[in-house]
Amino acid sequence: MNLKSGFLQEFFERGYLAQCTDISSLDDIFLQQKITAYIGFDCTAKSLHVGSLIQIMILRLLQKHNHKTIILLGGGTTKIGDPSGKDDARQILDSNKINENLTGIHKTLQKFINFQENKAILINNDNWLKDLNYVEFLRKVGKHFSVNKMLNFDSVKLRLEREQPLSFLEFNYMILQAFDFYELHKNHDCILQIGGSDQWGNIVNGVELIRKLGFENGLSAKKSEAFGLTSPLLTTFDGKKMGKTAEGAVWLDEAMLSPFDYFQYFRNTHDNDVIKFLKLFTDLSLEEIKKFENLNGQEINKAKEVLAFEATKICHGEEIANQILLKARGIFLQKNSENFEEKIITIEENNSKKLVEIIFEIKATESKADAKRLIEGNAVKINNQIINDINFSITTKNAFELSIGKKKFFKIIVK
Repeated sequence: MNLKSGFLQEFFERGYLAQCTDISSLDDIFLQQKITAYIGFDCTAKSLHVGSLIQIMILRLLQKHNHKTIILLGGGTTKIGDPSGKDDARQILDSNKINENLTGIHKTLQKFINFQENKAILINNDNWLKDLNYVEFLRKVGKHFSVNKMLNFDSVKLRLEREQPLSFLEFNYMILQAFDFYELHKNHDCILQIGGSDQWGNIVNGVELIRKLGFENGLSAKKSEAFGLTSPLLTTFDGKKMGKTAEGAVWLDEAMLSPFDYFQYFRNTHDNDVIKFLKLFTDLSLEEIKKFENLNGQEINKAKEVLAFEATKICHGEEIANQILLKARGIFLQKNSENFEEKIITIEENNSKKLVEIIFEIKATESKADAKRLIEGNAVKINNQIINDINFSITTKNAFELSIGKKKFFKIIVK
């Protein structure tokens, strides 16, 4: 795709583009002027995790191209709960917990985003949602939403098809998100909302609401112009949801996940994901990233190290990233020494043994279930290659190196 504006072209080349309401017109606007765009985050935890990292990197890209960014924290919408991509209703949090989470998320975002000189502003949508007059809101905004259409949005449709309960509270979420966009458009000249592709329906609702209310208020089509842009929901090469491991979420707050574990999460990226992740999660130029294409063997491991270092540098700072890099290299050297713990296993002739059974047999885990979780979480390697298939079996009589997590290293002798 050939785009004229620097922002949208890089947005596309880095793999951020899923859908846009009118990409040609938006491209023209980006080419002609600096715009204001927003991305929203609900306050469901004290920190964001890697699942939100694409949106954070998009905010950084907007700032790189000198566009103004608004980060909308859902102090109000968190009270409702977004049904998008969810099978069950979210736990309803009280105001104190939401405010605590909001403070934690703000602290996390300050590591990634430049808030100086008004380059980015943080807004809480509770500012306008908490005092809404319900009847007046329904008369002004609710009349523009067709229930027939709302029932066809994936966030609603999938829950109903699965016969999973969807409360009236959650059903209102898409209206409130659309109203958020209208408020930011009216008060901050924000013309673009960006989100994950699961937010497409909500974002389109906002674009349409701005147009309809603008028409009612006698505004020109130009004054009521707004756009939606989404990025793909990311899964790893093996089909797992980005940011989830056997141990839990990959948090961006060092108090919830150590910087070393954060580094290791990216260092253990599947070979097939390395180039994609370098584009998505680092500030390296696309020209620099091209140098890592078509690599294999030890070369791809070097690319993984670069990915882990660059991602950690953005999140935790260059000094900490350098310290972790040295520590990780030291562990790697230790793993390649003769200090492995030797274990002997037996495999009958013309037979095989599952890796899950081997891990349990050498007492590296307390149960086979634990072994399966570690394998599914990319925490198990054979000869420094990640094994994530719980049905993986050993048939060879050759010895091999087995590493489990970051601290358990074995030399397995097969007899």
